Amino acid sequence: MEAAEKLSVTVTPAMARMIRKKVEEGSFGSASEVIRAALRAFQREEEEHAERMASIRARVKASIEDERPNLSGEEVRDRLKGFFAQYSSRADDSAA
Repeated sequence: MEAAEKLSVTVTPAMARMIRKKVEEGSFGSASEVIRAALRAFQREEEEHAERMASIRARVKASIEDERPNLSGEEVRDRLKGFFAQYSSRADDSAA
């Protein structure tokens, strides 16, 4: 474990009350433990955010590199109408 480094930190009165309350409740042994726990949670949050951003970037990159045809909304509607017409005419033929 690395040697501890002493820092001076200024917090709001509300934060100071919360820290003291956690120590008084026995959840933590000292204000330093509360701050270290908060910093560990912040570090986890930052790492999770970085992972989410990397995942989003990978999906965007894959989408950009996708070589399938790019269709407009109108082209998609036209293709769907064609498919529906084709299947409804087949249904009509089989019913006869």
